[in-house]
Amino acid sequence: MAIAPNKEEGGKRPVSGISPGIALLRDELANGRLRTLRSTGFAGLDLTLARGHDALWLLMRKPGSGGLAYRVAFFPAGIGTAKMVRRRRNEAMRAEAVSPLGRHRVAVALRNGAIPMLRVKTTLTPAEPLLASFVPRDLYPLDESGDPAGAVGQVEAAQRGFNTGSIYFRLTEPDFGSVLYLQDLTALNDFFAATKTKPDGAMGGVWPEIGYLMPTPPQQGTPPVDPLPAEEEITLSDGWIAFHRESGGDEQNMARRYLTLLGKMLEVVERPQTEFHDWMDRAERTLHDLSHSPKATIRHYGHLYLHPYTAAEYPDSMVQLSVLAAIRDYETWARTKVPIGAKLAAGLGKFYDSELGTLRRYLPNVGKDKDANAIDSWYLYHPLSQLGRLAVDGDKAALNLFEKSIGFGIKAARHFEYKWPIQYDLRDFSVITAARDDQELGQTDVGGLYAYVMLQAFDLTDDKEYLDEARAAIDAAKGMRFELNYQANLTAWGAAACMRLWRITNEETYLRQSYVFLASFFHNTAMWESRIDYAKNYRNFLGVTALHDAPYMALYECFDSFAAFERLLKDSGPDLDPSARLLVTEYCRYTLDRAWFYYPDALPPEAISPEQREGNGHIDPTLSFPVEDLYVDGQPAGQVGQEIYGCGAAFVFASRAFHSVEDGPFRIFCDHFLLASHRPSDRALSFELGGCEGNEAMLALVSVGRKSMPSFTVMNGAGDAIRASSRSAERMEYRVPADSSITIMWN
Repeated sequence: MAIAPNKEEGGKRPVSGISPGIALLRDELANGRLRTLRSTGFAGLDLTLARGHDALWLLMRKPGSGGLAYRVAFFPAGIGTAKMVRRRRNEAMRAEAVSPLGRHRVAVALRNGAIPMLRVKTTLTPAEPLLASFVPRDLYPLDESGDPAGAVGQVEAAQRGFNTGSIYFRLTEPDFGSVLYLQDLTALNDFFAATKTKPDGAMGGVWPEIGYLMPTPPQQGTPPVDPLPAEEEITLSDGWIAFHRESGGDEQNMARRYLTLLGKMLEVVERPQTEFHDWMDRAERTLHDLSHSPKATIRHYGHLYLHPYTAAEYPDSMVQLSVLAAIRDYETWARTKVPIGAKLAAGLGKFYDSELGTLRRYLPNVGKDKDANAIDSWYLYHPLSQLGRLAVDGDKAALNLFEKSIGFGIKAARHFEYKWPIQYDLRDFSVITAARDDQELGQTDVGGLYAYVMLQAFDLTDDKEYLDEARAAIDAAKGMRFELNYQANLTAWGAAACMRLWRITNEETYLRQSYVFLASFFHNTAMWESRIDYAKNYRNFLGVTALHDAPYMALYECFDSFAAFERLLKDSGPDLDPSARLLVTEYCRYTLDRAWFYYPDALPPEAISPEQREGNGHIDPTLSFPVEDLYVDGQPAGQVGQEIYGCGAAFVFASRAFHSVEDGPFRIFCDHFLLASHRPSDRALSFELGGCEGNEAMLALVSVGRKSMPSFTVMNGAGDAIRASSRSAERMEYRVPADSSITIMWN
């Protein structure tokens, strides 16, 4: 039967022109040229799978209102036959279409719930070797009359680079609601490999022609030469669409809505299995290399300082304090002092400028090739945040430096009215680089880190001035929406600051503002596992790009965000939005696996770039220091350099993920944070995992030194025994529910 057009009139025309795809779809809808293959109802929507001139369409329409048209298969050479075929398990519809290209299969699955979702998976078996060519974007909002050009709405967030292949938008006239459309790019790796393509910004578009743009080879004056093989079925698209009935509200509402939808996506996309990595051993090797390698340190003024990169760059206060704070965490965990920690701490005072009353980035004797007075905005506050951590833990020397420097930090914040440029001169605050782009945006998330520093000062002094400063900084960050993220770890600390501020003030606006920081953070993550080129040698799932526009993930931002989220979870309690909690806990879980592959000895030699950025030294694979950069699109790792300033990762991960058992010959590893624990007896330990319902955690019992492992009984909260998923003489691993209660007994 033909699909009749909706006769209702009206609707604004928000576009100045239309594409051929819009024109054809509008004509087919208006003149009843789409032929229905199957119809059904779902979550208040009328769903229709239909055949058009050159496509199969899934129409999703709200009765009496607008909807979406989703091109689920494209046939530039025309359709031969199209028919419904027998559904498979958990499918609502299945169709096959034959054309000169080959055989397309389209499967539609529906998922009811508070957030309705549907999945459309499209495969193609080419009739002969088939070269990739242009396919238009695949999703069109519709107004009441079925006209894409009449639908009024806004794209809030689209794919950046090789991050999550998603687009988040609102259809406001007619009021259809909010939608998150995500392509599970993991399922498309075979397509990328066969065609030598990469999904760079594949999800996006210009309203109302939005959605997925299938990658095609770069246009270099010659046609593509890498075809899809004949007679082999390959996935062209694996799309999920999640619906939220609301479309209005402020940025806090929209951010929470995005997190809700993205959290639901995380539940359904293909997720890789995590693996155990011995971060305790990595920490010991890192300490050895810090202490003994001449490429790691240099002496000035009789003190020991770190090189930021292997045998390269000048000592730097951010580098010194970041590594020192991580070592202090490790010392507390290991219950021992590390000699190099005291040596690094001894030279901190030389970074202090008594005339200005602040820490400088460089030592006074920095080379003339550096502008000693130039500072990136975040560089003023990150060393302060590390001093604050040390001071809160009782370090009096750190407290002294913190107290002497905090006033200058406030002076700078007030001068810039809590909206910082990229770089300025410390002496007079004159701006060197104002903005990062043509939108005149500076370091937009520095206010979050600044607020966290102010809350540290408030905890140390109980002085309300610092609380007021934190409020002012967070309030000034409002209105940035998905442009809030400048640098991932700063955004993460901003989320933690909002959560802490909410706990202190009990003002819900700060809890809600934490969702804006979190939404901007997760907008810059990759919710897929790439196997493109060298990426097949490492993990990238839920990795975050270092900067808002960076082409790579970096370990420093990775582990610093991990530390920020640990703080956020401690302050959040049960009030944190469930989807936000899921995203944060899964980010931390995958960090413990993904981060391992930044170390050169974990990568094959051919996956490491033979050259590094000028001035950043070289990569020495014998040293236990991470490379700075891994790439979702599989470029060689380490093009930027080997970052000594990122070596604190091993200390942070060892001290968070491994837990000593008093008088026990083993340690507990868990890839989730542990909550309350108690000892029912001398040879029993009970604890709770801080993960989310329906998710999995890895638990491992690891031998200490050369001690032999005892025999174990591991039980869940109901008293049922849990069998080990793998075992060796040194380690037993278990896969357990991420929100479970666990009891371990040994003899």
